[in-house]
Parts: sequence; structure tokens; C-alpha cells
Amino acid sequence: MTDSDVILCIIKLFLGGIAAFLAIMLWSRTREPSWMCIVAGAVTGYAGIVCEFLVKIGIVFAKNLVVPNTAIPVFTLVFTAVPLLFIIVALILMLVKLK
Repeated sequence: MTDSDVILCIIKLFLGGIAAFLAIMLWSRTREPSWMCIVAGAVTGYAGIVCEFLVKIGIVFAKNLVVPNTAIPVFTLVFTAVPLLFIIVALILMLVKLK
């Protein structure tokens, strides 16, 4: 890893950690399904950042696990799609609630 990669990983870990911490603090104060989905999206997004960092430094060897018939790593796909799916569900729930 180059120096710029290390700095970028540190920034992502720091800001993602703050976002996940604040999301968990919000989770303890609200029980609305839409906000709980936003919290789940923030926490799984941070888990994806941590997993990506562990793969880059060689602790986790996730590059061998790929989606069949593609070259897409499973961890990358899951941690890219799941947080966005949680946010999509949250926005749909908020829209349904407004009607």
C-alpha cells in the first residue's frame, strides 16, 4: 500500500466510525423502521470499510471468494449493495409514511 492509500484508509475508517457511532446512538433513541434501516445502512457500510481495509493489508483473504461466472469478489458485492439496499428501504418507508 502506498502512503496515499494508507491516508485514505485512515480517513475512511475515522469518518465511517463516527457515522456508525452516531447511527448506533440514534438507534437507541428511535424505533421507527425507516430510521432503523438508515442506521443498519451506516453500520453495514462501516463494516464494509473495515473489511476492505483488512483485505488490503492481507489479514483477510477474500479475493478467492467470487460470484460464480464473474470476477466480482463476494465481500465487495455484499458490502457495496447491502448498505444501499437498507437506505433504499428506508426511503421507501419514509415515502409510504408520508402518504
